[in-house]
Amino acid sequence: MSNIPVDDPVDRRNAPFVQVLLLFLGVFIPLNKSLFLYAVLSGRWTRVVPDATALAADLATDVLMTSAAWTGVWLIRRGRFRQGVHVFLGVVMLSMAIIYITTGMAGVGFDPMPMILLALAGLILGRRTLWITLATLLGVIAATLVADLVRAALGGGAISVTGLGKAVSLAGIWLLIAIALDRTVAALRNSLEESNARGQALALAYERLQEEVRERERTRDQLVHAQKMEAVGRLASGVAHDFNNVLGIILSYAAQRERLADRGAPALYEALGDVDLAARRALTISRKLLSFSRQEVARPEVFDAAASLRELMPMLKQLFGARVRLQLECADGALPVRMDIDRFGLVIINIAANARDAITDTGTFRIQAGRLDGAWVCLDLTDDGKGMPEDVRTQAFEPFFTTKPSGMGTGLGLSVVRDMLLEAGGKIDLVGPPAQGTTVRILLPLAMDGETAQLAST
Repeated sequence: MSNIPVDDPVDRRNAPFVQVLLLFLGVFIPLNKSLFLYAVLSGRWTRVVPDATALAADLATDVLMTSAAWTGVWLIRRGRFRQGVHVFLGVVMLSMAIIYITTGMAGVGFDPMPMILLALAGLILGRRTLWITLATLLGVIAATLVADLVRAALGGGAISVTGLGKAVSLAGIWLLIAIALDRTVAALRNSLEESNARGQALALAYERLQEEVRERERTRDQLVHAQKMEAVGRLASGVAHDFNNVLGIILSYAAQRERLADRGAPALYEALGDVDLAARRALTISRKLLSFSRQEVARPEVFDAAASLRELMPMLKQLFGARVRLQLECADGALPVRMDIDRFGLVIINIAANARDAITDTGTFRIQAGRLDGAWVCLDLTDDGKGMPEDVRTQAFEPFFTTKPSGMGTGLGLSVVRDMLLEAGGKIDLVGPPAQGTTVRILLPLAMDGETAQLAST
């Protein structure tokens, strides 16, 4: 019954109750009158039967009130809620006037209809309609008293004291009901106004919040753009540093060309192979820069991490030079992992470059590779340099964090190294005392049996 085309939310909430009330009256009034007529016609009515005029007026008003009830329901269902209630109130008060004037105040019995009308007017339609309804009901009483006075004058008698007392009593009762309803409606209206005010305040606050959210989104977009521009600048600077690392390896081989030539073609061939490998690493770095701009995805494959580390050893030796001793300790057997092999090489080179910068004089850089808990390939890359203070360790994996002078940072950094390892399902962490060198621990998932078989076949 609440599914009616009414815009006012309060009217829409009141509509179900009003419809039920009108439907009840639309059924009860004719049913009650039908039972009364049956009792009268069958001789079962033991009380005094009203005269023809009073009975006709009673039947006519019942028809009017029944019609008004059903008309009110019809209007409410069409979305004309207040008009339907007004029609019902007006017809019922007209019917009351007809009955009261016809029967006289002395003949008026207990009638709950005026209380129903006052409640409908006050709670449904508001205080103004409440007082108009009360005034109309008092006018009905006044008209009834006038009719009683006229009838008494025509009959040569006086107005009934009982009727006069009943009129005063009804007027007083209705007035008290109207005052109580008026105060109730006023309190409800004040509560509603306060609720509406709070709702409007909340709506304004929500609009301001929405505007702040939009402003923050705009600020965030601007910040992301600024960070991206900064990232491009830092990445370009870092990539240049990575190229310096690789080119330093190539130049180191070139500086040894005469000594290698004296040792014969095999040594020269081996050196050129290492130069080729270094050049390929440089190509990988350039691909990384393109990947950053194009958002290319990695191309993971299954490879032996131990074998890849052995291939990287000549390049790492040239990276560190003669002042740093390089050690590689690999467990027996293959260490199959699934990752982009070029990214794996870049991870090792960047960590090694950080270790080289941390070793101020001579020292050792050790790589230990093995299996851990039967599910991981564990790589420990350890240098005996000056180590990392605790405050540096806590920020080591933050994007573009570096303690090196401008232009000397790596292009990848530990942050991007970590992201590449996470993408491969791995982990990276700093272990060991902060003042005794640095150990970077890398964990990569051990390749599954099917992938290991694929590695063996290749």
